[in-house]
Amino acid sequence: MPSIRLATLQDIPALTGLLAHLFAQEAEFQPDTEAQQRGLQQIIEDPKTGEILVTEEKDRITGMVNLLYTISTALGAPVALLEDMVVDPASRNSGTGSALLQAAISHARQQGCQRITLLTDTDNLAARRFYGRHGFAASAMCPLRLSLQA
Repeated sequence: MPSIRLATLQDIPALTGLLAHLFAQEAEFQPDTEAQQRGLQQIIEDPKTGEILVTEEKDRITGMVNLLYTISTALGAPVALLEDMVVDPASRNSGTGSALLQAAISHARQQGCQRITLLTDTDNLAARRFYGRHGFAASAMCPLRLSLQA
């Protein structure tokens, strides 16, 4: 089983490689190494914003997940947005993803979070089954986006 730890700045090159796998399969996003490096650096340097957990086997990062933090006025408590959950294709179906997700859930609890929300592509049935096995359920809420890019 892989070891799980918080990401460091030195991990950014490996993390951008994992994000390239993820964004190549997502409908709304495209790999952009410079943008991903900036985002990863901002998260790693400011734990109040969020934290990135990584799985590591034989000194090689094999998976990652972001937990981004905010406050829910409905709950009056911290909550987390789980983003960018990805396991290297060579490490899939080995339990790495389940271990990483369980570690993220435990970590969010330790941070006082009372809810975790995530988004996945509607047609990504494998991901939806995976998250369902770990207790996540579809919400009646519908995500809407407004791009503020120039």
